[in-house]
Amino acid sequence: MPIFEYKAIDGENKTKKGIIDADTPRDARLKLKKERLFVTDIREAKGKKTGGVRIKGVTGVETPNKARTEQVAAVTRQMASLLQAGIPLAEALRMIIEQAPDKKIESAFRDIREKVTQGMPLGDAVLQHPAYFTDLYSNMVKAGESAGSLDKVLVRLAGFLQAQTRLKNKVGAALIYPMVMSGVGVIVVAVLMTFVVPRVTQLIKGRGQDLPLPTHILITCSNFLVNYWLLVLIGLLLLTIGFQVFLNSDRGSLAWDRFKLRLPVFGDLMRKQAMARFSITLATLLRSGVPALQAIQVTKSVLDNKVLQNALQGVHDRVLEGTDIATPMKMSGAFPSTITYMVGVGEQAGNLEEMLERIAGTYDEEVDLATQKLTSVIEPLIIVLLAVVVAGIVIAIVMPLLQLQRA
Repeated sequence: MPIFEYKAIDGENKTKKGIIDADTPRDARLKLKKERLFVTDIREAKGKKTGGVRIKGVTGVETPNKARTEQVAAVTRQMASLLQAGIPLAEALRMIIEQAPDKKIESAFRDIREKVTQGMPLGDAVLQHPAYFTDLYSNMVKAGESAGSLDKVLVRLAGFLQAQTRLKNKVGAALIYPMVMSGVGVIVVAVLMTFVVPRVTQLIKGRGQDLPLPTHILITCSNFLVNYWLLVLIGLLLLTIGFQVFLNSDRGSLAWDRFKLRLPVFGDLMRKQAMARFSITLATLLRSGVPALQAIQVTKSVLDNKVLQNALQGVHDRVLEGTDIATPMKMSGAFPSTITYMVGVGEQAGNLEEMLERIAGTYDEEVDLATQKLTSVIEPLIIVLLAVVVAGIVIAIVMPLLQLQRA
């Protein structure tokens, strides 16, 4: 659906500017007239369409990124506050549109409001914009609508989105410094090998003395980088493309995810982060009234690891056959025994949601500890590695100079 930019005058003779979704300029004028706006100028925004409509058989659909998730969390909390104040949904959506942080999300909410006023449930309307709203969001909204507690579900949903963003930020922030150090180290070594080392080694070779083995190795490596740097770049590019193709295959992604979980320190952090996301997501869905089978299926989509996704799919299939949740979780071997035990206790006591929230809180703290542990291991490791490489270069250069002095 095209997007039109308009200028209009409201009932108080104030000029307003904005955008609106409509099939034609005439439809746009009619929509604005219903909002008591007199249009003075309207034109199609070139190159803009309402984004993120999910169409069967069409690939390349956008998914929410970190910035969009933060925007949706803030807007969801605003909408919950408006509904709790007794404001009708359509009117609450109109207020959200007026306060939208940017034109893209404003356009998405205009389309959602239009569909809601035409009779479409909010849970189905948001699913038309996967660039902002996930299946999890849609299912929780649908459960809130059917239970008549949409405002409470939206409050819970906003808190959930913000908690998920914080969880991702913890790990991301911990890895930024080591990544920067690694990048700087690679640049320093590359500059030494391509610019500094060739000049020094030419001076050493010009004296006609026998060079020690470390110096020979250094000269060989330096000459290779200077003469074949383009080949090295092409090789790295081909490796990256090949690795990406490998990850895009089912077997490849499963093997890579299994390998990541087996890594020391980093694998432990990934598993704990996944367990925290699993627990809080399933607890939030169940508290919002989403049926258990559907909640498990939706929770599977928020796990970023194929091994854990396959394990949870097995849990879903066993629950579908009539078993409890804890037993297939334990049999899968993908979930820590503490989680399976607490889930089993929660099922027997009838307070599974509360037990899952306790698990999530515990694993949030463990993610903090594991993040600190990862940082404390990686930083000195990178420093030592860079020191060894630079020291090796310096030794290879200094050794023939010392031999020359002795001679």
